[in-house]
Amino acid sequence: MCSTLTTTLDPPTESFSTPLEEVEREICELAAHLAAATCRWLALVAEFDERGGWAEWGVKSCAHWLSWRCGIGLGTARDQVRVAQRLQELPRVRAAFATGELSYSKVRAIARVATPEIEESLVELALHASGAQLEKLVRGYHSSLAATLGTAQATLEKRYLRWSWENDGSLRIQGRLPADDGALLLSALRAAEAPPPPPPRAAAADEEVAHTADARNADALVTVARSTLAAGLATRTGGDPWELVVHVDAETLAGDGIQTQSHLADGPALAPETVRRLGCDASLVRIVERDGRPLSVGRRTRTIPPALRRALRARDRGCRFPGCAHQRFLHAHHIQHWARGGETNLDNLVYLCSHHHRLVHEGGFSVERTDARSIGFRRPDGRAIPPAGPRTATVGANLQQQNRAQGPTIDAHTCMPRSAGDPLDYGIAVEGLLAQALAGT
Repeated sequence: MCSTLTTTLDPPTESFSTPLEEVEREICELAAHLAAATCRWLALVAEFDERGGWAEWGVKSCAHWLSWRCGIGLGTARDQVRVAQRLQELPRVRAAFATGELSYSKVRAIARVATPEIEESLVELALHASGAQLEKLVRGYHSSLAATLGTAQATLEKRYLRWSWENDGSLRIQGRLPADDGALLLSALRAAEAPPPPPPRAAAADEEVAHTADARNADALVTVARSTLAAGLATRTGGDPWELVVHVDAETLAGDGIQTQSHLADGPALAPETVRRLGCDASLVRIVERDGRPLSVGRRTRTIPPALRRALRARDRGCRFPGCAHQRFLHAHHIQHWARGGETNLDNLVYLCSHHHRLVHEGGFSVERTDARSIGFRRPDGRAIPPAGPRTATVGANLQQQNRAQGPTIDAHTCMPRSAGDPLDYGIAVEGLLAQALAGT
């Protein structure tokens, strides 16, 4: 007896009660509502940034504040702050964005190149083009503008290096270097490159040979990194990588005012709190004097021992200040400074980046141990800084009701391109934008 098993890849239609056309309509309408709400949100971000609201919490920028309080990735937050600032200069773009006619993606693309001379044309093009078409148009205009008006930045200003961790645990690296630095890197990679292994078979495919060469380049980069670590250049995780000599007496170091001396060697006077910051992770030379003449010289090491530093890094992993994600150039801060009796042990140490280390010492912020395992930070006004953004329940009208109350008439067709996917002549569009830009100069 045979039985036949029939399978299908189509989803069971009986599990969906809402007609597909209604689902499509709601997707398009909500997209327009999201655009209108995003416009309002970015306006608030721009105001918050202009008024420096983020600085009151000790974070480095508005983007860092958004990452901390709104849970946004730092790169995305920087992009949103940039767009928010540009919207203040682009009233036509802002008006179309506020009514949900332009998506955030389109506004972000326009904000890269928009000027008063071409803003209106860009909005008209954005209303008719798809998101992908507008991105391509903006890229073409930007490259043409740089070539035509000579506004390309110097090669040195374009250098960058970015990295990100992929889902499989591998590290993805992307960068750009000036010609001489690029040649230097290539020379280092060639010097570190191992001889190519023999091909697995006599006639290797072209793509297999290319993959082997790419793999050798990756291995060479790792070799360069290992050589740098072996040279000890990457072990400077504490303070500044140069010697800084400060003359200070013991009373000043433990007090709030200068008693005898507190100054850089052959340099200006320093506030006692600045000296304590510099001395958080530094060597101390004790000189006993009488009538200005040294009687004896001794040395007490306050530098964090390697084993203790490894334990500190394993515990803190990076800067412990709320909202900060820095993991390089960290300072081992004494919660109670050693000049005031604090011990150099794990319970009395916390990793801070250079920016927040300065804020804790000279900026009026404070750090304290709240229990055996936790530490807390306070603003200069004494308010505790929460470790994460507060969770607040959504109250009031929903998104659609709020948008309608503010005036925009939004439906499923609001954010749809008016061209219905028609081809776009990029050459004519770019030429027109260039002509308008040149006419305004």
